[in-house]
Amino acid sequence: MKVLVACEESQAVCLAFRKAGYEAWSCDIQEESGGYPQWHIKGDALKEAYSGKYDMMIGFPPCTYLSNAGARHLYPKGILNQDRYKKGLEGKAFFMALWNAPIKHIALENPTPSKIYGLPEPSQIVQPYMFGHPYTKRTLLWLKNLPVLMPTKIISERKPYIVTKSVNTEKEYCHTDAKQRSKTFEGIAEAMADQWSSPVYIEQLKLF
Repeated sequence: MKVLVACEESQAVCLAFRKAGYEAWSCDIQEESGGYPQWHIKGDALKEAYSGKYDMMIGFPPCTYLSNAGARHLYPKGILNQDRYKKGLEGKAFFMALWNAPIKHIALENPTPSKIYGLPEPSQIVQPYMFGHPYTKRTLLWLKNLPVLMPTKIISERKPYIVTKSVNTEKEYCHTDAKQRSKTFEGIAEAMADQWSSPVYIEQLKLF
């Protein structure tokens, strides 16, 4: 099985699939930061996605202009920001191009998108605390010919995983920077590699 991990420079998912014994490649316009440049393709993720070389793709398309978290910037003073809206439409076009790539098994990850862009309905919502990490970080998955991820270790005590420079004395947060926040949690990456390549799922879904 050959796996493309599109728009990933951290190599978290790539390395999880490599550890599981599969040929996986991270691809991003940035250099990798995961420490394995020999398994990284620096270049256009769409070009790789349409190359016909892969059996599965896990993609992390940019969410800067699609995310509902930035929706407040769309209507400053009640007026639609046309430049930001245009960038959001470009983000949607990239998302849909990945979704429609000629690869049988596809998973795309993004935070909750702004409704104005009309992305397809997601397949499921996952949280880090479902996979052994004591944090909340709502993440959506769009799945094509893949089963939903099953929780591996639910943590009852958790705190928000946010990007902030301020210190909130009333609530407990995990303060992090934007690059660290965008990295896939190890527990989720391992669940993807273990569950989407397991003999049980391969037999049930006749994946490969």
